[in-house]
Amino acid sequence: MSQIKEKPLWNPYIAGVALGLVLLAAFLVLGHGIGASGASSRLGVFLMNGVSESHVHASQYFARYFAAGSHVLNDWLVFMVIGIFGGGLVSSVLGGRNKSEIVKGPRVGVGWRLIAALSGGILMGFAARLARGCTSGQALSGGALLSVGSWIFMLAVFAGGYAVAALVRRQWQ
Repeated sequence: MSQIKEKPLWNPYIAGVALGLVLLAAFLVLGHGIGASGASSRLGVFLMNGVSESHVHASQYFARYFAAGSHVLNDWLVFMVIGIFGGGLVSSVLGGRNKSEIVKGPRVGVGWRLIAALSGGILMGFAARLARGCTSGQALSGGALLSVGSWIFMLAVFAGGYAVAALVRRQWQ
């Protein structure tokens, strides 16, 4: 099987404009912005329902996912995330970037990198539920709607990123 030569990445300004157009299309076609945490929540409720259906339906919080007799995974967010995954897979294959690797700094072991990534993912997922939206939903959709809370959130994300970058920079050099 021949390898596709790795193509250069997009110019970030062009990619930003393209992302803005995708967001506009989502508002026009779906009537909603974009986001992903709702889909992962629905998947979690679906899996929990398979383990303990009585617990899920007894809880007011979880029972709302089954309102009007609909299936928990029958939601626009679930289909959008499936499309994002499929589009990313096609893009990585066409761009020659579809490979399996663990990206890490020279002073970071594979085990530590995997633990840090899993811990960060769990923390971000929990925080997304507390904030009622993930970074894509908050920053892109909320920011486009000029939501004050979304703008404060993104400023806090950037401030936190800059603050922590100085602490972990040496691990990546």
